Amino acid sequence: MALGATMHTFDVQLADVDRGVYDELSLRVARHPSETDAFMVTRLLAYCLEHQEGIAFSEGLSQTDEPAVVVRDLTGALVAWIEVGAPDAERLHFGSKAAERVAVYTHRDPEKVLAQWAGKRIHRSEHLVLRNFDAGFVDGAVAALARRNAMTLSVTEGQLYLDLNGTSLTSGLHEHRME
Repeated sequence: MALGATMHTFDVQLADVDRGVYDELSLRVARHPSETDAFMVTRLLAYCLEHQEGIAFSEGLSQTDEPAVVVRDLTGALVAWIEVGAPDAERLHFGSKAAERVAVYTHRDPEKVLAQWAGKRIHRSEHLVLRNFDAGFVDGAVAALARRNAMTLSVTEGQLYLDLNGTSLTSGLHEHRME
């Protein structure tokens, strides 16, 4: 019998001063058995850092033609394609053709992620943004993770301040672009 997804709930207080986004979110995040906690936390952070009207988690691993997080406008058209981890260049090429904007959030070494895309064909690659966090930030969040979570995320001048279940962490939000 196949294992099902593990559900995590997050009550999030979001204050993104850099973008002028302030909101209270109640999120249910399903972690597929093949997904690591670090990937799920990065997916959650991507959702919060990209939060805007029309944002949603995709159907996940069962929906291979969608990224981890999508943003759609009121007509249902795809506005933003937001990947997590280290997606391949072909997937980013497809996403860049399908959406106005493509972003990738990674918990991995950004230089290695960029290297795997080097020389590959990616539509509008000059607009693709890769974001990562300080070393140990995602691992610290994973260590504080529970099934039910209270989370406060503040973003000021590119600096993240995260409180997850009483554990406080800080990180820069680093942005990389393809050459």
